Amino acid sequence: MGELVMGTVVAFDERRGLGEIEGPDGARFSFQCTRIADGSRVVTVGAPVTFRVVAGLLGRWEATDIEKS
Repeated sequence: MGELVMGTVVAFDERRGLGEIEGPDGARFSFQCTRIADGSRVVTVGAPVTFRVVAGLLGRWEATDIEKS
């Protein structure tokens, strides 16, 4: 997989389990709560995180292996 990237959670809908992380270059990557590494399925907007970027099912880049910093 790709290298670890640092970013910030900019959106998270706990009910739907969907969110978005902004990387250091301003690019945004969507994610599902199941991609949070500690299994909690919850993350706070504004939280610093590390993650990897992978190709999603619809051909868009997504965040995975998300770890809270």
